[in-house]
Amino acid sequence: MKKLLLIGGAVLTLAAVGCKKDYTCECTATSAGISVSASYTTKDTKKNAETWCEGYNASSSAGGITTTTTCTLK
Repeated sequence: MKKLLLIGGAVLTLAAVGCKKDYTCECTATSAGISVSASYTTKDTKKNAETWCEGYNASSSAGGITTTTTCTLK
């Protein structure tokens, strides 16, 4: 009986760690002193959500104006 409880507990722990949850990626784009914010939501594991959110980070320049987008996972 103890082995069954131990195995059941281990399975529940692994299931809780690998669960997909809703994560929100909050981004702010700044260009020429003007800032615009946006948020995006995904249902995934935390590691995948972090990678997904970091994919929105960017910086570019054109005509002497730099635009920077910074995103963080909430």
